[in-house]
Amino acid sequence: MMVDLPKDLPLRSDLFGLKLDGKFVRPDLEISIFGRTFRRDLSLSLGLDLAGGSHLVFEADTSGVSKEEKKQSVEGVKNIIERRVNLFGVSEPSVRTSSYKDKDRIIVELPGIKETNEAIGLIGQTAQLVFAEIGEDEEQSLFPSDLTGADLVKSRVEFDQSTSKPVVAIVFSDEGAEKFEKLTEKNIGKPLPIILDNGIISAPVVQDKISGGSAVITGDFTVDEAKNLSIQLNAGALPVPVYLVEQKNIEATLGSESVAESVKAGIIGLSVVLLFMMIVYGKFGIIAGIALLIFGTITLALYKIIPVTLTLPGIAGFLLSVGMAVDSNILIFERFKEEILVRPFADALEVAFGRAWDSIRDANIATLATAFILANPLDWKFLHVSGPVRGFAITLALGIGVGLFTGIFVSRNLLRVLIKSK
Repeated sequence: MMVDLPKDLPLRSDLFGLKLDGKFVRPDLEISIFGRTFRRDLSLSLGLDLAGGSHLVFEADTSGVSKEEKKQSVEGVKNIIERRVNLFGVSEPSVRTSSYKDKDRIIVELPGIKETNEAIGLIGQTAQLVFAEIGEDEEQSLFPSDLTGADLVKSRVEFDQSTSKPVVAIVFSDEGAEKFEKLTEKNIGKPLPIILDNGIISAPVVQDKISGGSAVITGDFTVDEAKNLSIQLNAGALPVPVYLVEQKNIEATLGSESVAESVKAGIIGLSVVLLFMMIVYGKFGIIAGIALLIFGTITLALYKIIPVTLTLPGIAGFLLSVGMAVDSNILIFERFKEEILVRPFADALEVAFGRAWDSIRDANIATLATAFILANPLDWKFLHVSGPVRGFAITLALGIGVGLFTGIFVSRNLLRVLIKSK
């Protein structure tokens, strides 16, 4: 028996790093915090409607797979392709399956990618599943063993008879059973990372020497998590060859002229809003404008770090959140006008912030609830969410969060500075 552990073990880049044209791909940002390394490409990701991209269709050869395992294998290949194109640096790719006249196809759309030869090579590789050992060095680097997906016959979800919790059962071939027995004997009490396409999908701890070629991975799994792990293992154990049958470049569906006009309209709208704020509220309006610029800077940084793939609906979500951020300032300033009639300047400002907060909070919570439903992060089946709708919801939610920060903290502290100057 093996017990599953978290998958944040370090990887040896020279063993498992992604290579393109003989070079390792390095991100623009790499930060280590508390022993964990965060890597991120800081280029802004644009969707198909803004930047265009590539449309690839792969056909899966399922002739060597039984009818019962066919659907599972194709789904596993789809999941692997999604992981691979993300490793390639494509955010929010569209990967979906299609079956027609006994032909199983995987349709891949890559935003912003026009030169697709490297991506095609990466996607078309057969899934590589390998069992690794943890080294004795301080970094606990991983070293691949000779036990691979070729030695794995199958994996399936079962339920523990004593706890009724889902577990993942794996079965090896005769040759794989011998390798597995030696590997578990050598690593008793240690994690045995299982690596699929350069990523750790599970790191179970070996409880004792396992003979016979059968093992069970236990852990605090949900049924869906156990099923997903089983699919990933089967995808490595039963690689389904895929062949490129169609390739074409997609131009930006909106066209560069439409995008430029949309950006122009957004800039004009924001300028009018800032001008209105300065005319009506004077110095307060200028402070609101500064807070709005800080809001835009923080939001853009989040788009790059997360990253968020921008589509036209996503830009619309951002502009709507700008309106919400300005609305917060208006509520505060209007409340201040009332309080200044009965209180000193400094006290009126603090009271205005406190009393406007209830309205700001309720309005933003209602909008966040709507964004949550549109994004459908829990993948509820009764909600059918498309990529553009989800992009709109994500940019709107991020904008509201940043808007609350700038409206309550940035604007407030800038106004406090203004009070001290008086």
